[in-house]
Amino acid sequence: MGFPVVRPRRLRSSETMRRLVRETVLRVDDLLYPVFVMPGRGVSRPVASMPGVANVSVDVLLRELEEVAALGIPGILLFGLPSAKDEYGGEAYSEDGIVQQAVRSVKEHYPGLLVVTDVCLCEYTSHGHCGVVRNGTVDNDASVPLIARTAVSHAAAGADMVAPSDMMDGRVGAVRAALDGAGFAQVPVMAYAAKYASAFYGPFREAADSAPQFGDRRGYQMDPANADEALREVWQDLEEGADIVMVKPALAYLDVVWRVKQETGHPVAAYNVSGEYAAVKAAAAKGWLDERRTVMEILTGIKRAGADIIITYHAREAARWLREGQGGAGLC
Repeated sequence: MGFPVVRPRRLRSSETMRRLVRETVLRVDDLLYPVFVMPGRGVSRPVASMPGVANVSVDVLLRELEEVAALGIPGILLFGLPSAKDEYGGEAYSEDGIVQQAVRSVKEHYPGLLVVTDVCLCEYTSHGHCGVVRNGTVDNDASVPLIARTAVSHAAAGADMVAPSDMMDGRVGAVRAALDGAGFAQVPVMAYAAKYASAFYGPFREAADSAPQFGDRRGYQMDPANADEALREVWQDLEEGADIVMVKPALAYLDVVWRVKQETGHPVAAYNVSGEYAAVKAAAAKGWLDERRTVMEILTGIKRAGADIIITYHAREAARWLREGQGGAGLC
């Protein structure tokens, strides 16, 4: 039995009907908002390649979080820009580092807001790599203890969750052991498990001042051609104690998001990264795309692929649009 008895358009005839049978529903609860914090007071330094995003001092961040909290966004992913850099990224694990300061302030003023901290050395090292450099290469085993030390310092400051993003082998297990040993067994780990060596990170590197001073990160971030390897990385991180696994970037790797969710059944995060954000902003500024509809379609697609958590610079805008009742409606 087919047409004319079967007419799929019957269930698309009105917005109410479409809502009734909608398979994927995007919610504010799905979103995490990435923020960049830096030293100083009253500082808001716009990121040229990411319209609407700025590096801000802690006091400015606290003001911005009023809206984040009011919109019901569950939490933030916190990145730091240090006052000084060195070969070993010392401010990353300093008790008075910029992230540690920000965590304490945010938790004091917004105790209900989830504070997730990015755990890496790239913003803090003079060479811009994610670990210790020896003889011109990143030394995996020398880097892991510093990553673990950074995670513990974030937890001690009050972070609700830590997110190691360096892609060193064994760092999730080291972070878990260090947290447990320091009395932070309750702090979960969201591992950047399948983090690809992507061209879509360009604007982030401007925002975080984290571009490598030599070479690139293909020796430790994943080859974009590989999907089976992503599953091996994910399973290793889960076996080492990761509570949530992340795929980064999102849009060019929706197949990986889908496979990770289907094959593991664990909570999955997907990072709608800076280049994806910047591309939409640039096209919308030219009038080539309807930003609202494009963003909601992208975020709905990421969730449809299997992401439980979507990290996106569009979080505040998306939350406003969801509050206005757009949800996944009227996408195309």
